[in-house]
Amino acid sequence: MSNLKPADALKQHWTDALPSAWKPYAQLSRLDRPIGWQLLLLPCLMGLAVTRTGYGFYTDDLRFAFAFLLGAIAMRGAGCTYNDILDRDIDAQVERTRLRPLPSGAVSLKAAWAWLLAQCLVGLGVLLSLPPLAQIVSLIAIPLVALYPLMKRITWWPQAWLGIVFSWGALVGGAAVSNESGVPAEALVLYAGCICWTIGYDTIYALQDREDDALVGVRSTARLFADKWRTWTSVFYVAAIALWASAAAIAGAGLIVAVSLSAIGAFLIWPMLQSVRAESPETALAAFKRNALIGAAILLAFSLEPIWRTLRPILGM
Repeated sequence: MSNLKPADALKQHWTDALPSAWKPYAQLSRLDRPIGWQLLLLPCLMGLAVTRTGYGFYTDDLRFAFAFLLGAIAMRGAGCTYNDILDRDIDAQVERTRLRPLPSGAVSLKAAWAWLLAQCLVGLGVLLSLPPLAQIVSLIAIPLVALYPLMKRITWWPQAWLGIVFSWGALVGGAAVSNESGVPAEALVLYAGCICWTIGYDTIYALQDREDDALVGVRSTARLFADKWRTWTSVFYVAAIALWASAAAIAGAGLIVAVSLSAIGAFLIWPMLQSVRAESPETALAAFKRNALIGAAILLAFSLEPIWRTLRPILGM
């Protein structure tokens, strides 16, 4: 059973070279689907970048970026493991998820709990490496993360709850590099934009499971929006761009950031939305994965001003 792969896993990945006994744990953590930790990491780096607007980057920012990377991989893995523990019976009834390690029997429930603890310990190490304000902000998210797997059972908006927890890094990133006594305003507005972004891309992701979700009683915005999913998803992407532009303006960034965000909307987000066909799960998954590139472009837009301030003294300008 350990060689079985979930239907949504990458066909080829470095985890394929792991010993057979380790592979199910890599699958529990979704290491073979890096898009998850990438989307968790990007708001952290965006928060760092927007808060450095007007100041430039510091040497310590490299240390924070590495901590965010390690924390994103560990805590995304822990979150997926926890989600799979709670959803193991539902996953067994959904075509795309029935081969995951717990429903397939590749990992026992006891072993899954142990793996969850191990990943949380890595996250704790990362937490202790952050400044006190960032530690406090990070800890506030824990109960919200714990409640997320239950949302699909009690609300039509689990994507919004995912946005709340998956975008939390924007607040942590801002808090880590802020000299203020609280999270800076630009990081708060950035966070709101990332929530809208998450609702958008996770609605697209959920299109893959609409039929199975209806059969097992799982709720989602993909089901809620029905045939209007493209319209509503577009609304959330537009709201995200508007909020991101507002965050940049609050931080004091120039017009170039707003222009860059508009270009990203026109040349990356709009074509991605148009590529999705609701009846084709493959197009939904491909469009969802493009959000890593979209997020990287957004991060670059936020980084333009602090990069310039960092390089200007070096260039003698």
